[in-house]
Amino acid sequence: MNASRSNQGPVHQYLAGDHDRLGRLLDDALQPASMDLASYEAFRAGLLRHIGLEEKLVFPVARRTGDAATQAMISRLHQEHALFAAMLVPTPTVEILSQLRDLLVSHNQREEAPGGMYQIAERIAGGEVKALADQLRAGPEARVAAHFDTALVHENIRALMKALQTA
Repeated sequence: MNASRSNQGPVHQYLAGDHDRLGRLLDDALQPASMDLASYEAFRAGLLRHIGLEEKLVFPVARRTGDAATQAMISRLHQEHALFAAMLVPTPTVEILSQLRDLLVSHNQREEAPGGMYQIAERIAGGEVKALADQLRAGPEARVAAHFDTALVHENIRALMKALQTA
C-alpha cells in the first residue's frame, strides 16, 4: 500500500489500491512491441467492476450531501465513467488505450484527492464506512461482453469525449 494512503479510510484505501492495480494492468497491456491482450482483458473487466462499484455504492452515499459542488463532481465522474466504458467496447488499440490511460490520471485524482469523492463518501458514511468498504470488496465481477466494432461505437466515443471537453 502507498504510505501516503495509510491515513485514509478503508473506502479510499480499497478504491485507490484498485486504481493502482488497474494502472499496472493497463501498463502491462501497452507493451512497446505489441499489445498484451490477457493484461488488457483483466484491465477491462477490472475497470468495469470498479466503475460499477462506484456508481452503485459510492455515488449514492456522496449524493446524500445535497451539496451542489458534490453533485457537480458526481455528474462529471459519471460522464467520465460513461466515456471509459464506451472506450472498452471496441477491439483495443494502442491509441485508445493510451488515451484512456491519460484520462484516468485526472479522473483518479478527482476521486482520491483531499476533498475528492472518496473522502466525501467516507465522511457521509460516518460509522457505516467499514460496512461500505466491505460491500466494495465483496462486489461482484463485471459481466464483460465481446468487443463490438462499428462506426457507431467510435462515434459514441467521440461524442462522449466532446461532451466532457465542453462540460
